[in-house]
Formats: sequence, structure tokens, C-alpha cells
Amino acid sequence: MAKRFQYKKAAIRDFSAKINRRTGLAEFRLPHPNRDWLGGMALILAIVLTYTPVWWAGFIWDDAAHVTPVGMRSMEGLRRIWFYPGATQQYYPLIHSIFWVEHRLWGDAPLAYHLVNIVLFSCSALLLLKILRRLEVPGAWLATAIFALHPLQVESVAWVSELKNMLSGLFYLGAALLYLEFDRTRQTRVYVFSLILFVLGLLSKSVIATLPAALLVVFWWQRGKLSWKRDAAPLLPFFAVGIGSGLLTAWVEQHLVGAEGNDYHYTLVERCLIAGRAIWFYLGKLVWPDDLIFIYPHWDMSGTIWWQYLFPAAVLVLVAGLVWLSRYWRGPLAGFLFFAGTLFPALGFLNVYPFRYSFVADHFQYLAGLGVIVPSAAGLVLIADITLPQKPWLRSGLAGLLLMVLGGLSWQRAWAYESEDGLWRDTLAKNPQCWMAYSNYGVNLFQEGRMDEAMDQFNKALEIDPNYTDAHNNLGNVLLQEGKVEEAMVHYRKALKINPNIAETHYNLGNAFLQKGQADEAIPEYERALQIRPNYVEAHYNFGKALTIKGRRDEAIVQYQDAVRIDPNYAEAYYNLGNICLQQGQLDEAIAQYQKAVNINPNYADAHNNLGNALAKKGEVDEAMDQYQQVLKINPNYADARNNLGVILLQKGRIDEAIVQYQEALRLQPGFTAAQNNLARAQAMLRPTGSGK
Repeated sequence: MAKRFQYKKAAIRDFSAKINRRTGLAEFRLPHPNRDWLGGMALILAIVLTYTPVWWAGFIWDDAAHVTPVGMRSMEGLRRIWFYPGATQQYYPLIHSIFWVEHRLWGDAPLAYHLVNIVLFSCSALLLLKILRRLEVPGAWLATAIFALHPLQVESVAWVSELKNMLSGLFYLGAALLYLEFDRTRQTRVYVFSLILFVLGLLSKSVIATLPAALLVVFWWQRGKLSWKRDAAPLLPFFAVGIGSGLLTAWVEQHLVGAEGNDYHYTLVERCLIAGRAIWFYLGKLVWPDDLIFIYPHWDMSGTIWWQYLFPAAVLVLVAGLVWLSRYWRGPLAGFLFFAGTLFPALGFLNVYPFRYSFVADHFQYLAGLGVIVPSAAGLVLIADITLPQKPWLRSGLAGLLLMVLGGLSWQRAWAYESEDGLWRDTLAKNPQCWMAYSNYGVNLFQEGRMDEAMDQFNKALEIDPNYTDAHNNLGNVLLQEGKVEEAMVHYRKALKINPNIAETHYNLGNAFLQKGQADEAIPEYERALQIRPNYVEAHYNFGKALTIKGRRDEAIVQYQDAVRIDPNYAEAYYNLGNICLQQGQLDEAIAQYQKAVNINPNYADAHNNLGNALAKKGEVDEAMDQYQQVLKINPNYADARNNLGVILLQKGRIDEAIVQYQEALRLQPGFTAAQNNLARAQAMLRPTGSGK
């Protein structure tokens, strides 16, 4: 028995020696001397072709909160992005600054945003290849191609909001490559640049805080042991800024994003169960990327269910086996440590908002998957090089077949992101208990005017989760749109009872009160909405309307001014400012406000009409006539504008034309008292002097 064990041990050592001797071999070899350059171009082309479906894709889900909302598009908005955590959905200021710049360049055109993601992803793939070359990892080309074409990457590349993964991943790999150069040369300049890239990456997404730990794993894999002076000490600043960034993100997720409450109350045992199951889930999807879902089913975690302990137990067994194997081959253990360590922020030990609806997501393992892909690719290439040394065409053919399958699956998966409706339908087909998908699909139907279908989706969401505040809020919006104000208010109040800090629901409840003519009750709801979200431009505007109704014009002016400060293109707010100025006799100011409104929206008939009124009061009758005529070009059925035009024509002595306008106004609006009186006056002016009564 002892001899047999020694023989097996010697065989393992022999295989390990072969691996070490063949490190850096077994690549796809192109005869051209610039094969890396040609291969890089081929890889970029493969990525572009794989992601052609997203060229026609639009925005999905929370993209609207990332593609610079209206209230953040000014220089003041850019300042808030950096200095006011909570002003944006997450505190990743570099990401939101990039979105801010992108919006300045191409507005709301989805294609440009998608192409930016594809370009960044392609650059990351090339950086990965460079790193693997530097580390002399066997199968560097195969590993890079698998990373680039694997279906699990589709969610990160095709989802505009995941510019976070694209940019942070690029900085992560760039910082790693520079640090490897520093490790070789010990040049301070290279070290500083690496640290700068790492900080920029953290400002894009703090999940890359695991980079210094990953570098230690790489050094252990290379050397078999770690030196404090050479390996650990230089990474201390990286650990410091990484931990600081992680703690800040955890605080933001809990206090500003909403990762708190009963949905996040898990014991340490339950969190270990989540982590154990998540690790196997991610490993399974890497090996067999089938049935990928935008939102996976939410697991019911409980320490009383015995079989759930099998997942973390199996992880411990796997680690023990890899530790034993590391005596002969450190690669698999290093890969697993990289995989699990990079995944750590998303394993359940820290509260992140998505855990409310799912513990796992494809984009969580965007970089972590390298810990499995790289050693697996190296193992496949080495085995093929050993077993098929005389058949390079067969080795390349098998690798090419694998990549074609992965690329085809990614291309197919990318079509799910073509439209938001399609994504939600795909999600519900695979996860019919996804209450959030029902609600979000309902929002799209509501925006399309399909009210009954939208209401059905919201009710399905509430059947699954009666405490889903978004569904209550959205159902209230449908009911309010249909004039069922009391029923709408019931759902708004239910949502606020569950969570009293929802700005949108306070705003909607205020609208419901305003629709009922109860401005006094609407005002505190708008105030509360603005306490929660100070830059809520629509709340400022409707708050101003409520104050105007109550005669509190000076306060209303402040709200309208806040609205146009946040959104300088808010034509309706300028219009209402003009109305107040007109009522207060401030004709020049009223004219200025109306002019701003029509400059923003040349087809704003009400603004043109009231601009005409202000000009007429100022005595500028020709300019007023031009405005009324402009109104009638926009809307020939605008009765008030016809009456106003008649008044100007009458002043100019064009009585017959004035009568025509008054008659047309009365045809459009029977019982229009002002038009009736004006018509009678004009007709009286046509009668010969002294002709009867």
C-alpha cells in the first residue's frame, strides 16, 4: 500500500513538472510575427459581432437613474455627483461623471452608451491578455477569449448601468498590470500610477477593493510563499483605500440606497449558508451557462433546513482538496482563492440592495470568473499539448469550437436585452415568482397607455409580495390616471405605511390631493417628498402649483425657481412664473418668463397665448397679434386665442375680421361669455349711426 501511494505521489509530481516545463507553451500560434496584434484585432472583432444585438437595444430598468436624470445635467449637478452622496443612485462619482459627459455628447441615444460599454470591454480583454502573458500563464489566448465570449458577461456588457463593471474592471486590470511591472522593477513612478488607477476604479465601483488580496494570491502562486517586505508591505496603501471605499459603499447601500429592514436581517449562520450556495451557483453557471436570468429566484434561507448546510460543507471539502493538491500544483487553489475572494462583497456577508430580490446576479462575477476561467483554460491547453502533441490543428479546432459555442450563446443571450419589455418577459418566463419583474413590466405597459394590462401586472406582483411598495405606488398611479382618486390614495398610503421614506409616493399622494382640490393636504406631501429628495424637480413644480392655488404666490415663485434651477429646460415652470408675474402686474418679467418657455418649446400654445396677453397689456399690439397667430398655427381650435386676436383686430379697426374670430371662438366654445360680449360690441360698431336701438 505504501509503495502504491508513493507511486501515485511520484506520478503527480511528474505531471506537475510537465506543467512547469510547459508554462507559456500551447498557445494559438499564428505564423505572422505580429500574431498578438492580429489576434487582438480578431478578438475585438469577435466581441463586436457577439454583441451586435445590443446595437438596437434601448435602456432598461434603472438606466434612467444612471443616464444623468434631468435634475443633474447642470454644472451644479456635476458638483452634487461628487460631493453629495445620495444625489445619485449609488455613490460612484466617476461613473456618474462619465454619464454626465456622455449626455452632453449624445443625449439620450442608447446606441452610443452601448458602444462605450463594448469598447471598454474589448480594452479589458486586451489588458487581461497582457497580464496573462506577463505571468506566463499557459493558454493565455484561450483564457482571454473565454472571458470575452462567455455568456455570463452579457449582463455586464449589454446593460448600460453596468458601465460600473466595464470601467472599474478596466482600471482593475490596468492597476494590476502596472503593479506587476512594479513588482519586477520596483519603480516608484509605476507604483504611484498603479495606485491612481486603483483609486479611479474604486470611484467607479468599490467591488474591486479585493485587488490587493488578489495580487497576494498571484505572488503566492508564483513563488510558493509570501514575503512581508517584498509582497505585503507595498500593498498596505491599496488595502487601506480599498477597505475605506468598501465601508463607505456599505454605509451608502444601507442608509441611502435602502439595503436595510427585514429583508436584510440574516444571522451569521444564514449568511454562511447564502455564501456557500452562491459559490456553487456561480461555479455551475461558469461551467454550464444555461438558463441565464436577469433576476434569479430568491432563495428561502433558514438555518433550520438541513440540506442547505451541504453547500458550505462542500465548499470546505473542495478547499481542503485544493490545499492538498497545492503541494504539487498551486494553480487550482490560487484560482479558487481569487474567485471566492473577488466574489466576497457579493456573497451575503455585506448588505447590498439587490439581495432584496435575489442573492445572485450574473454581473456580480464579472471579474471573479477569471479565477475559474484562467486555470481551467491553462489546464485544458496543457492537457491537449501533452496528449495531442502532433495534432495542433485538432487542438486549435477544439478550442475554436468551444469559443464558437460560447460566442453563439452570448449572441443569443444579448437579444434578451434588446428591449425592456422583452427582458421582463424573458425573466418572468424563467422566474414566474419574480414580483419585481411583474411590477417593472407593468410600468412599461402603463407608459404605453395599456392601463388594464398594467394593473394586472401590478396585482400579480402584490399577490406574490403584498409589501412591495413599488407595486402599490404604481397601482396607485394607474388608478389616479383613470380618475379613481380614492382608490389610488389607498395604495399610496399602504406603500407609505410600509416605508414612509419614499419621495415618489409622497409626491403622488400630493398629486391625488391636488386632483381632489385639497391643496392644503397636498402641500405637506410635497414638502416631505422634497425633504427626502431635494432635487425632485416635479415635486418643486407641483408644490408651486399648490401654493399658487392657496394664494401664496411668493412661496410658489421660490418653488418654480428651484424647478428651473434644477432643470433649466422646464418650460412649464417658466410659464407658471410668467402667470404669477402677469397677475402681479410685472409685465416685463412676465414677458421674459413666457419667452423662455416658448424658446424651449416653440409649440407651447398656452405660453404663446399668455405672452400675447402680456404684450397687449404693455401696448405692444403688433407683437401680441403675432403671438396669437402663432397659437392658431399650433392649434386652430384654441378658442381663447381667437377671442384675444379679435380684441387686437378690433383695436386696429378691422371689425369684420374681429367678428370672424369671435364667431369662430363661440363655435369652438359655446357660452364663451367674453367672446359673446366682444362679438356684440363689434357688431354694434358696424351699425350705422342713429339706426334704431
